[in-house]
Amino acid sequence: MPLLSPAHALTLPELAAALQSRDALTLPTEAVARMQACYDYLHHRLAAAPDQLLADINTGLNPPHNTVIQQDEQAQLQVNLLMSHACGTGAEVPTALVRRMLLLKVQGLSYGHSGVAVATAKRLLDYFNRDVWPVVYEHGGPAPLAHLCLPLLGLGEVSYQGYRLAASDVNSLFGWEPLPLQAHEAAALLGGTQFALAYATEALERTQHLLNAADVIGALSTAAFGGHAQPFAESLQRLRPHAGQALVAARLHGLLAGSELPAPSDRETEPDPYSFRCQPQVHGASRDAVAYVAQTIETECNSVTDSLSIFPDEDLVLTGGNFHGQPLALVLSHLSLAVAELGSISERRTAQLVSGQRGLPAGLVAEPGLHAGLAMPHRTAAGLVSQNQQLCTPASAVSFADGGGPADYVSMAANAATQARRVVDNAEQILGIELLTAVQALDLRRAAETGATGRSPALEAVAAAFREVVTFVPRDRVLSPDLHRAARFVREYAWQ
Repeated sequence: MPLLSPAHALTLPELAAALQSRDALTLPTEAVARMQACYDYLHHRLAAAPDQLLADINTGLNPPHNTVIQQDEQAQLQVNLLMSHACGTGAEVPTALVRRMLLLKVQGLSYGHSGVAVATAKRLLDYFNRDVWPVVYEHGGPAPLAHLCLPLLGLGEVSYQGYRLAASDVNSLFGWEPLPLQAHEAAALLGGTQFALAYATEALERTQHLLNAADVIGALSTAAFGGHAQPFAESLQRLRPHAGQALVAARLHGLLAGSELPAPSDRETEPDPYSFRCQPQVHGASRDAVAYVAQTIETECNSVTDSLSIFPDEDLVLTGGNFHGQPLALVLSHLSLAVAELGSISERRTAQLVSGQRGLPAGLVAEPGLHAGLAMPHRTAAGLVSQNQQLCTPASAVSFADGGGPADYVSMAANAATQARRVVDNAEQILGIELLTAVQALDLRRAAETGATGRSPALEAVAAAFREVVTFVPRDRVLSPDLHRAARFVREYAWQ
């Protein structure tokens, strides 16, 4: 299947479909034509005026930046650019995210404003199509993109069929010769936001899934706790017409249909805790935040993010700041906060369920003195909530400059990206612990035949599916495997 035409905006669902498909991706004919025209224009311009200074094309790597690199040295300059920037450290980027980086990098090049040879983009697609994943590290400024592209030169390492191999060996296996990168190609490969964007698109997809999970798990907890449905009435939502709030309230109302919840006339003096009755407001605010985040991320997927852009039709070569990651840095921090809130309110519902209220035993076990039951997983959830609160410190609030060089204000979007992924990981586990707790409480309710039984068809289907992977906890046992299964269930179950 071809990559989408540059004339057609890439939607996030289309991106997800391209990543899920195992069909080979190709460059559309119109993209090849645009890239070739841009490459030809740039090299014609350089040949016509070889002494003109064009930043990122024929100027030096370090101050003074007005040093002209002669034409016979420009190929070496490309090699030096990639090698010098390949100074990554820290954890290796998961191969699923490297795959995203490759696709998004080719997508950005395909617009034909970067001066990159068609063969260069096609080789990156070869890696994508053949499941050859460059070894990339999380930290180091532009280092992730340098490591992503080192194999083009036969340098660096790749992961192939579960083995870590020299890139040169895998290139030889497929008959791929090292590419002689030309003027500006290395800078175009190094420039851009594809590292943060790969993390952003993945975190967004998982978050959109998590939003649906949070509503269903919250409804299960409400039924198990013997909570009240009145806070989810449509009339209340009309008085504060936020779109997310109205949607969540309607979902909760539908999910709880059929559950034996207390009627308004049976209400206790104290209303339900905030973590139950304010689900539309909290989950809904996160939904609205994520909708804004999605708009920005989709725009970034359809952007050219080089430091230098070439406009053959206008006879222009312009140096600008489209490589700057500030738009992503801000929305990634916003995404982290929206997801962390889902985890925070989830942990509070778990705390209420294991606290020994509403006819439920403490820890949700028959002998709470002898057995801790699910009180300990709640502490795990609380620890993850605390870590998420720390991870929500906005990375973009602090900028480090490179001394007296030109990079005197940077976005820290890469740090915001890795933070967001960790927050999503934690939230999936927190909601998994709530799910474990809620289904346990429902089983206890059912056995005692008191209060809410959670017999709504929608909730019963979820509880039954969960019981296929995590069994009832009648007494203390090693629960770590159950917690991992619960998190995986949250991540993979079809919450729609």
